[in-house]
Amino acid sequence: MISIRQFMIHLVALAALDSCCASARPQSALLLEEPYGFFGAINPTGHNAIYLERICAETPVRLRRCQAGEMGTVIARYEGIDGYDWVAIPLLPYLYSVENAADVPTRVDRETVLRLRSLYREQHLQKLGIDLRPGNLFHGGWTQLVGVAYERRTYAFRFETTPEQDDALIARLNAGPNTTHFDLLFNNCADFARQILNNYFPRNFNRSIFPDAGMTTPKQIAYKLTRYAQKHPETQLAVFEIPQIPGYRRSSHSNKSIDESIVTSVYAVPVALMNPYLAGGLFVDYLIRGRHRLVPKHPQVLGPENLAALTAPAAFHENAASAETQDSGAVPFVGLTVSLQGTQTGLGEIKGAHE
Repeated sequence: MISIRQFMIHLVALAALDSCCASARPQSALLLEEPYGFFGAINPTGHNAIYLERICAETPVRLRRCQAGEMGTVIARYEGIDGYDWVAIPLLPYLYSVENAADVPTRVDRETVLRLRSLYREQHLQKLGIDLRPGNLFHGGWTQLVGVAYERRTYAFRFETTPEQDDALIARLNAGPNTTHFDLLFNNCADFARQILNNYFPRNFNRSIFPDAGMTTPKQIAYKLTRYAQKHPETQLAVFEIPQIPGYRRSSHSNKSIDESIVTSVYAVPVALMNPYLAGGLFVDYLIRGRHRLVPKHPQVLGPENLAALTAPAAFHENAASAETQDSGAVPFVGLTVSLQGTQTGLGEIKGAHE
């Protein structure tokens, strides 16, 4: 017969295994990217993309499950990518145009950004076509696919997914037509993010009359995700900041909804003259919802050296938008926190304390 001590050790081992398996659920994130430059001043809504930890790019337009050591991919809808509706780029190149975190510069200039982007395009984006345009002030191009962190700051709203959901998304995107029907007002990047999130949380992300006059904006999608997570704690929502690498552009601006863009800019004057009732409605909606805080005051900052934190188990991660962090040596099990300390047996003493 086994002793009580041996029984307890086996019980703790099983609890640790169960906890590891539970916390190994795939992580995904809604990326809320700030507007920048001249177009960002005219249209300060920004950009949405979706990061998926367990989904990788077999090619930029075909998906598969990730293999060991891969960090997942970022998928988004773009304009001007040789007729494609969406493109998938690995996380590190998407942010920094490089494949090794050690190669990310701490400061860049225009020549460095152009060199890094061009090198990555030559090595990995040829399948998208050799005549891709780089883009300009008003129209996107292939340069928006890589080196996002050189242009603007990004906030990542991380949530949990299941392998079955990820497999269903892979099958749907691979089987469906990847042909662009981009429209800035009603078929934009935020609409694509809305459709992807509905794959994980069905019928929860729809267009709204307010605050965006029936359009979909990046900030609106982030707002709806945070509201959903408040009602569904199992989502394990956590928010991170990915800073802009300085040197290439001026700092990006905060994301705004349609009513916030109008109320807080010179657009308010012509709207009020044409339709004072509409202007009043937009102003009231801005006061009620437009100033809702989406990002915690002090989100964890992620850089190339610690991007893996984006895929860390939510239960073991400190964040203002998620539950309180637990001790890294503790194993949660049915309301019990068990701490393991090394001894000569290698198995340790067992100490339990109810949370």
